[in-house]
Amino acid sequence: MKKVLRVAGAIPSVALYPITRNATFFVFMFILGITCGMFEIPDSNTTGPYPHLFTELFTELYILCALLAAMPQRVRRWIRGIVCAVLYAAAIADVWCFVRLGSTINPSMLMLIGETNSNETSEFLSTYLTWNTIVSPVGTILLIIPIHITTWAICKSRTLERLTGNTLRPPFFTRHNRLLTILSGVTVTAVFVYSLTDCFDNKKATVRLMSYNNIGSVEHELTKPDRAVLYMPIHRLAFSIYANHLTAMQLVRLVEATNHIKIDSCTFRSPDIVLIIGESYNRHHSQLYGYDVPTTPRQLERERLGELVAFKDVISPWNLTSYVFKYVFSLHSVGDSGQWCDRPLFPEIFKKAGYHVTFVTNQFLPKTGEAVYDFSGGFFLNDPKLSAAQFSARNTSLHRFDDGILADYDSLSHKQGRANLTILHLMGQHVAYHDRTPKRWSHFKPGDYRHRKLKSWERGFLADYDNATLYNDSIVDEVLRRFEDREAIVIYMPDHGEECFGDDMHIVGRLHSATIDYRLAHEEFEIPFWIWRSHKYAEAHPEIDTEIKAACNRPFMTDNVAHLLLYLGGIACPEYCDSRNPLSQNYDSLRPRVIKNTTDYDKLRTEHHDRKK
Repeated sequence: MKKVLRVAGAIPSVALYPITRNATFFVFMFILGITCGMFEIPDSNTTGPYPHLFTELFTELYILCALLAAMPQRVRRWIRGIVCAVLYAAAIADVWCFVRLGSTINPSMLMLIGETNSNETSEFLSTYLTWNTIVSPVGTILLIIPIHITTWAICKSRTLERLTGNTLRPPFFTRHNRLLTILSGVTVTAVFVYSLTDCFDNKKATVRLMSYNNIGSVEHELTKPDRAVLYMPIHRLAFSIYANHLTAMQLVRLVEATNHIKIDSCTFRSPDIVLIIGESYNRHHSQLYGYDVPTTPRQLERERLGELVAFKDVISPWNLTSYVFKYVFSLHSVGDSGQWCDRPLFPEIFKKAGYHVTFVTNQFLPKTGEAVYDFSGGFFLNDPKLSAAQFSARNTSLHRFDDGILADYDSLSHKQGRANLTILHLMGQHVAYHDRTPKRWSHFKPGDYRHRKLKSWERGFLADYDNATLYNDSIVDEVLRRFEDREAIVIYMPDHGEECFGDDMHIVGRLHSATIDYRLAHEEFEIPFWIWRSHKYAEAHPEIDTEIKAACNRPFMTDNVAHLLLYLGGIACPEYCDSRNPLSQNYDSLRPRVIKNTTDYDKLRTEHHDRKK
């Protein structure tokens, strides 16, 4: 019987062993994790801390302690000390960023740190490392450290044991109370199994997130409903390092492509070329394309005057801004071999050909609170070397409303030369829609949509979206006004569409993980696309004017817009492909338009129309 009890008591002891060998470490790392999880709750989060915080943290620490317990004692002490230092450092940095900058550690923040020199770092720390920071949640993290060290020192010196005359280990860690040992071991095992089951899905998603070989796939992973939650500072730090590593690999390839740019000739055919890139613009909310709400009166008037030609069959290759930007800026097209970063970026070609290239964006400027989507879409625009290769001038600040972009352009326009390429990137109809327009532009009201089979809050969303579209119409018109007296041609295109209760479906936003059917393609990939020519331009280039009017019904996808721009610039180079320029007689109108690299849009549309017959 004694032998049976001894064996029975030994089994739970194995379950307790990882904790008993690392008791102080386990307790204080658990406290540290819970403290960070409780402090770092964004104001926008109304649900409180991560719901699996306790169970997932217990699982991770238990497994880590099991690995430590398997090491020789001397090695274990050193490794444990290093792990403590890293976890505390990550926690302090993460909580400090959250308190002072409003964001936890992210890839953009890490990139900004990498580009900061010692003087800037010193100035930054002197500005933000203040007493107010110390008495904030950062101080709580700092307070845990000396308590941890003191506890560890007492346990190591056995001071308390000498004072009390007893062992420091609780009774259930001794051989004298096997019943408590068994109960404790069973409890720890049960808690571990439950915790592992509870957090398994998130751990699986985290492994999936950290297994991609390009930043675009990482971004797409984060659009999935079952995406990983990086709930601890060390996770966010590891992800940020990983994301920067992926972008660094693509930057190397982009720089290599830049070094191989060759310009055969440039006629500067169009002295002023303007590309306006909007945001989240559903074509079916444009009055220019038949919408029954007056959202684009200025564009409609310019079309009536013959200045503006609206293209009727244009789609976006993706419904993610960063993916679209990569395919729009790169001469790489959907279906080409290799990756988008293997080909040069069209602004580099224009600049090398002699154009003055101005880039004004209201979205892709590096900032500490930047989401991974903006980081993924903007890293190749903000890298110092690539930025210098692409742009002669660019803005340095973001604005709440897009009229700030007009002011930025005005401040840069005096630097332009005899041949100019201007790229304006608007915030457009990006969510949240009500934040995209000044209050004076709240023209449409929820009551205007009473005929729609929508809930009251949905009609409010719809009004906000249409107001944003109307405001966008005014901004675009102001851009055109700035070029009316110049020999200028302007192309307008948004990055992608956006669901906004089309056919009274109760859907708003974008369905990234959904199967692509025609309804989704209709709402999220069909986009407005038009070309405006000033009177001077139309007079100087009647042949291009004729080509534009002849091309307005051709099928087109915006991954090839760079070839159109090169043609308008009169730039001859190995990268230009005449069959991808919609104004060319050699344009390949039968080229498959594959959206998200998976689905042939034209086949979807044909099948849909066949079913309706």
